[in-house]
Amino acid sequence: MTIVHLRRARTSLVLDARGPGLPRIVHWGADLGPLPTEDLPALVDATVAPVVPSSFDAPTVLSLLPEASAGWGGRPGLAGHRDGRDWSTAFRLVDLDVHDVPPPPPQPDGTAGGHEVLKGAPSPAPGVNRGPLLATVRAVDEGAGLSLTVEITLDAAGLLTLRHRLRNDGDGRYELRELTPVLPVPAVAGELLDLTGRWCRERAPQRHPWPMGAWVREGRHGRTGHDATLLLVAGTPGFGFGHGEVWAVHTAWSGDHVTVAERRPTGEATLGGGELLAPGEIVLGPGEEYATPLLYAAHSADGLDGLSDVLHTSLRARPGHPRTPRPVTLNVWEAVYFDHDLDRLRTLADRAAEVGVERFVLDDGWFRGRRHDLAGLGDWWVDEEVWPGGLQPLIDHVRGHGMRFGLWVEPEMVNPDSDLFRAHPDWVLRTPGRLPPAWRHQQVLDLAHPDAYAYLLGRLDAVLTEHDGIAYLKWDHNRDLTEAGHGGRPGVHAQTLAVYRLLDELRGRHPGLEIESCSSGGARVDLEILRRTDRVWASDCNDALERLAIQRWTGLLLPPELIGTHIGPDRSHTTHRVHDLGFRAVTALFGHHGIEWDISAIDASARAELAAWVALHKRLRPLLHAGRVVRVDHPDEAVQAHGVVAHDRSAAVYAVSRVATSAAQVPGVVRLPGLAAERRYRVRPPAGVPEPALLELTPPAWLATGAGVTLSGSVLGTVGVQLPALHPEQALLLEVTELSGDSSATDVEERGGGFYPRVEAPTIGARA
Repeated sequence: MTIVHLRRARTSLVLDARGPGLPRIVHWGADLGPLPTEDLPALVDATVAPVVPSSFDAPTVLSLLPEASAGWGGRPGLAGHRDGRDWSTAFRLVDLDVHDVPPPPPQPDGTAGGHEVLKGAPSPAPGVNRGPLLATVRAVDEGAGLSLTVEITLDAAGLLTLRHRLRNDGDGRYELRELTPVLPVPAVAGELLDLTGRWCRERAPQRHPWPMGAWVREGRHGRTGHDATLLLVAGTPGFGFGHGEVWAVHTAWSGDHVTVAERRPTGEATLGGGELLAPGEIVLGPGEEYATPLLYAAHSADGLDGLSDVLHTSLRARPGHPRTPRPVTLNVWEAVYFDHDLDRLRTLADRAAEVGVERFVLDDGWFRGRRHDLAGLGDWWVDEEVWPGGLQPLIDHVRGHGMRFGLWVEPEMVNPDSDLFRAHPDWVLRTPGRLPPAWRHQQVLDLAHPDAYAYLLGRLDAVLTEHDGIAYLKWDHNRDLTEAGHGGRPGVHAQTLAVYRLLDELRGRHPGLEIESCSSGGARVDLEILRRTDRVWASDCNDALERLAIQRWTGLLLPPELIGTHIGPDRSHTTHRVHDLGFRAVTALFGHHGIEWDISAIDASARAELAAWVALHKRLRPLLHAGRVVRVDHPDEAVQAHGVVAHDRSAAVYAVSRVATSAAQVPGVVRLPGLAAERRYRVRPPAGVPEPALLELTPPAWLATGAGVTLSGSVLGTVGVQLPALHPEQALLLEVTELSGDSSATDVEERGGGFYPRVEAPTIGARA
């Protein structure tokens, strides 16, 4: 047919569709520029592999769907059969259509994504002013009775998405075992990076050379998983945050899934991902179709930060992306646990309002029988014994302070000790004759069961309808799906789709409702759940030291405003480490900010310091939630540095944290990346918050006076500034402000030293 060159932002994709079979991706990666049409055949021919001894008589074709019929000897793109037949395919190209997709219409003044726009709300990232390009490939295999549609989208940020749709055109049933989109990666990508983890230790990076064979990351949790690799990255050896060429994929699915990197001895290398299907889970009847999860793919010539820039820019351009300032949130879980008392919670709300909280969330324990985690899940009625007047008095008290009210739910789960389970034990995911092993004393409701789905939707809808002012749900999911059977067959696929449908329908009934995806912390973080939720809870661990790494690597995929980052108590409830407020506050500053702490039990001076940190976050929030995330490749593993830079590079904020002691007595300089080389900037710590504890007798000269230092962006990014010798588990916050040509130090002082107007911390009374 033709050769197609798709271009957006810094990315090009070249498809060779001249042959009778499925098109081949010739190039995915750096922008090739406006190639003349006559150059495209030469480009394609220059990339065809030679025929070598002891191989096929014609070059192997790695198409959009790898097929054995084209000589592919690696992992199959499609695996399935029709009673043992039609197990191998040879698809024939029918049609290739390429067209522009109109960009989403601008939101009307005053609204965005269904939410009221507040003063100071961040605007969509710049550069996203063109709609995506969509290439649709249609192919058939008449002999196998199958047709395939491949949808390739390249959006304005340069983010690529790939989806396969397989339809059974035959007379009999077709059992699908695997359908996995893959993309080719050039040979220069010699190193892999992915993420693993566990509860309270999510998103741990691991990297190694990319050997021959397949590196397969399977998630069999029935949810995304604490160990899910948010991105599987291949890059030039030694790539870092700010250097190296990298390619990455993300499998957007909240159930069982696989993400894979494969390098063949024949020279090909691929990245891919899709749904991990159990035997018999997908059986297509005549005319039925299966669609894969979206595979997101990004390329960067500027290291991991470049990948994040593509992903964050694309996510911020979504029509449903939050456009309002993300409210500072206090969640009561670590303050009261199951001890719900109206007077105590009112006092906590009073203290929350004093320190500047904007949303107050009542966590687990409000519904019938829920005095501990052994009972009650599934009985979604307010517990009349604990709340004789219902939740409305607390809601009214919270809203009377100008705060929004949120509520914890765990809809997909049920305790065997509940009225719901006793009445409907058949509403649980299970294999015939036995229950799955218990996990946190709970089982999983089968949402593909129509009656269970209707019950749950009805109860959630009733809770929201019967109360005036519930604007937020913290939606939890505290166990894996094990032996998750539906009607005697594997049920994870149907369950995942039912959860999506439930979220969509609930939000449709309650426009403006915000939902957090929480799953034992960070076990359901993926771009498909985030199409219908407003943020994720990165981890149940609020230990600031652990959170530094968890948030750093969660942020590889997600922009800061989508990641819940809270200040926990001085002694962490999950690790028992003790940290001062400054370290905890700096760590929590760079996300959707909040508090998870009994602040009714701290004294007035601690509340005043907390209020100052909250006020600082609010002042910096427009930058933090709209700017470009940068992370520093520092040679000392005891130093972690990161920041956010305004897209016009007029301002930035960086955090430098000492995570351990160092072999070097004096730490090295830290470079501040992302600034405009030719402009001049003032660098100094923000005013109004306590300074970190220093190990040295005197700090570096540029910090000693409080005036900071003025240097060019080139110097700050190439040479950097000398770090103070921080004690372990201390952090230094730096504000960077561009100076105009006639600015002086006095001018900067008079303007408050920052790009945004200073917001004074509220005065905190002396009440104990």
